[in-house]
Amino acid sequence: MEDLQQTSCSQDSREGNSQACEEPGSCTEPIVSLSGIYKTFRSGAAEVHVLKGIDMRLNTGQLAILKGRSGSGKTTLLNIIGGLDMPSEGHVQVGEHHFHRMGDKQRTRVRKSEIGFIFQAFALHPLLSAWENVELGLRLSGFPSAQWKDRIDECLEQVGMTQRAQHRPYELSGGEQQRVAIAKAIAPRPRLLLADEPTAELDTRMSERIMLMFERLRSEERMTICMTTHDQTMLEVADHVYEMADGRLD
Repeated sequence: MEDLQQTSCSQDSREGNSQACEEPGSCTEPIVSLSGIYKTFRSGAAEVHVLKGIDMRLNTGQLAILKGRSGSGKTTLLNIIGGLDMPSEGHVQVGEHHFHRMGDKQRTRVRKSEIGFIFQAFALHPLLSAWENVELGLRLSGFPSAQWKDRIDECLEQVGMTQRAQHRPYELSGGEQQRVAIAKAIAPRPRLLLADEPTAELDTRMSERIMLMFERLRSEERMTICMTTHDQTMLEVADHVYEMADGRLD
C-alpha cells in the first residue's frame, strides 16, 4: 500500500480553516484508510475468523455508522481503527500514522493525542469525580492546562452533567456514566472519535441531544466520527452506513 501524504485539507481543518472542506466528508484524502484487514482469534485448537478482508476509508468531518448483529465484528473493527488491536493481516492508516508498522508505545501516543474513544464499559476511573475524569482525559492528551477548566465545564454542560460533576461513577446511573464518558472522549478535540454504542444507555431525548452534539463536532470542529449502533434513528444523520455481516462490509 502506498503511503498516503497528508493533504492541505486535513492540515487546514486542524488549524480551524472552515474553507478547507465546506461539507462534511468532502475531503478527498481519507483520515482513516484500511486495506485488506483480516483478524483471526484462536479459541482452543480452533481459529475464529472475525474480519475477512475489510477495505474502508473515512474522510475528515465524516460521520459513519457500523451496523450489524452482535458478533459481526463491529467492535473488533473499531479497536483496529483506533490502534487498540492489530489485524492479523492488512494495512491500517490513521492520518499520517501507519499503525501496522508501529509499536505499542507509538500507537499509544497517537491515541492519546488524536483519537477519542467511547466504550460500552464507560472506562471511567472509579475514584475520580465526573469532572476529574474529564480532566484526566485532557491531562493524558497533552491538552493545554490553561484551557482545562473551561473545556471541562463546556463538555459536561453539553452532555447535561453540570449538576452531577462532583459525583463519582458509583454514584451515577449507567446513562449518566455514559454521558461522562462522552464528555471525556470529546474534551481533547480529537481528530477521530470512535464510539461503540454511545447512546445505548440513554433515553430518547438524551440520545437526540448527543447526536446533535456529534453533528456540531463534525461541522464546526471537523471531527471524524465512526460509531456502532442498533438505534435505527441514528442512521438518518450518517454520511455512510456500513452493514457488517460475517466479518465483511456490505
